[in-house]
Amino acid sequence: MSDHCARGACRITLSRPPHAPVGERDFVACDLWLVPLVDVLCHSPDNPFAEEIALYDKALGDAGLPPVPVYAYMPGLTGDVAPVAGFDYDALHFLRRAYLLQLSGLAVTPVGELGGDYEQLLEMFEQTARQSHLVWHFDHAGAYVPLDFATPVSTDDLLAGGGPLGSAHGLLRELEFVAPAIGIDPANPPAAPLPPAAPTELEEPASSVPYDDDPFARERHVWLGLHAAATRSLAQGSMIVFS
Repeated sequence: MSDHCARGACRITLSRPPHAPVGERDFVACDLWLVPLVDVLCHSPDNPFAEEIALYDKALGDAGLPPVPVYAYMPGLTGDVAPVAGFDYDALHFLRRAYLLQLSGLAVTPVGELGGDYEQLLEMFEQTARQSHLVWHFDHAGAYVPLDFATPVSTDDLLAGGGPLGSAHGLLRELEFVAPAIGIDPANPPAAPLPPAAPTELEEPASSVPYDDDPFARERHVWLGLHAAATRSLAQGSMIVFS
């Protein structure tokens, strides 16, 4: 993965222009969707995710890993794709920053906006970032699959599309690791926020969230959304898709 990807794409991929004023970028929306990996959807000729799943299968196979799992339909399950979480891009980077600080043994401190310290952190700990399912992932595209593998899978074909492929198991482990640093008990987290009522468009502002006075309120909001997505992905056999 190039340095451009490390500091631009996987920041780590901002979908908005990097030169845009911070005030115009703070609350651009990021949606997470659950795609049930059931045979009624995955084996359908109308499966809208067929190309992506084929690409993921090839990348996983090249890495010596099994393909994206497809589960038999069970009563009560449908092939419907549903939103699971929504937050703004910068809040996602706040959480990634907290994770890198915690993993690197540095003090996890609140931050009001992204700045040069975040860029320096990514540069100093780039190899660490590359191994993280939470950090080394596009923020406007890409997926996590319910397979357990150590580090994100990355190929040229993946980078040309939705970016590195993450593991829902790995994402959940990293969320549980960073949780105490932002005031969350991973064994008993607060209820997750409600998902978006409707899809948001690229560059559309995120829905207004009534944050509390906690200094890590934005990180916690993203953590809860990602945690809900990861736990449901593993419980239901679903793929998490960023949009």
